[in-house]
Amino acid sequence: MGSDMDDTRWMRRALELARQGEARAGTSPIGCVLVCDGAVLAEACNEVDLRHDPTAHAEIVAIRRAGERLGNPELRGVVLYTTLQPCGMCTMASIWAKIGRIVFGAGRDDVHPMYFEDRHFDTLDFIRDAFRNDLALEGGVLAAECATLYVPPEANVPKDQQFNR
Repeated sequence: MGSDMDDTRWMRRALELARQGEARAGTSPIGCVLVCDGAVLAEACNEVDLRHDPTAHAEIVAIRRAGERLGNPELRGVVLYTTLQPCGMCTMASIWAKIGRIVFGAGRDDVHPMYFEDRHFDTLDFIRDAFRNDLALEGGVLAAECATLYVPPEANVPKDQQFNR
């Protein structure tokens, strides 16, 4: 387990990446940092539009970079920090990569529902169902600050302007 100070430090870095993603064409404000033994292993923001790839979520891009850097698909002992609760795809990738801990900022209830699947797939369900007792999950680190990057839950966004729907 990481310390609260470490979690805050790395979440602040994820927030920086998210803000960079918000400002750069083709990327969006979700930031992810993978940390191993107190050092950055890989980092990314969401690059879906930049790469024309629906799987280029910040977590997936960072996991790919870490695997390339290590020459190994297994990321045991690595902590994944992300500004938004991982979607089902990113959670499953974390499980397959054998990441040791996931720490996220804003959760499902902190943002508009368009950020998540219509059905209630929850990160905790995926981890429990994968029979991973060596994967820890912690949410709510700098949640309020992370949530400011996204559309609030009560916003009235017209259906035709919502993504992921």
